[in-house]
Amino acid sequence: MTPAVLRVDDGAAIPLDVGRWRSEPDGHEAALLHHLVDPVLDIGCGPGRVPTALAASGRVALGIDPAPAAAEEAARRGAPVLRRSVFSPLPGEGRWGTALLLDGNVGIGGDPSTLLRRCRELVRSGGQVIAELAAPGIATQPLTVRVEVGSDAGPWFAWAVVGVDGWASVAREAGLNAMGFYTAGTRWFGRAVCP
Repeated sequence: MTPAVLRVDDGAAIPLDVGRWRSEPDGHEAALLHHLVDPVLDIGCGPGRVPTALAASGRVALGIDPAPAAAEEAARRGAPVLRRSVFSPLPGEGRWGTALLLDGNVGIGGDPSTLLRRCRELVRSGGQVIAELAAPGIATQPLTVRVEVGSDAGPWFAWAVVGVDGWASVAREAGLNAMGFYTAGTRWFGRAVCP
């Protein structure tokens, strides 16, 4: 498989683990999924590994992704999925137990506070937002990026990185109560609860 990166406009490259996105959830992800509050909305679900795994275990989940290829692949896998942006009208608004932002998807739109405010609208009172974060010491910042696979490059778009150190501030700006972090292998996750 040709390596894929998220190329930042300053030349830096953030590796994209496309192979992991297409595989079954590993042990660390399975442990994470076990503790999610149903129903689960997987935002930016890509090929649908998470909603597929949750549905297979009898849990209520929905994946959303605006990319046609991602939504089609998720549907082929049997994932409950909609081809839709998180900022579009969605089913169950205000009733989701968990809004899930894996694989750096807390960067969607380039403004994490705006994205988390939208997540707050989607989850019920007491519901949670789980976001995969960059490791401690990595600054929270907006970026302009594009996806590069080999010599092919997509269009530039707004993205953001949210580091562990910036999670509480970003969550608070969105009106959420940051509840701390946990790790799964080398990955970091933040949890915030909707008041």
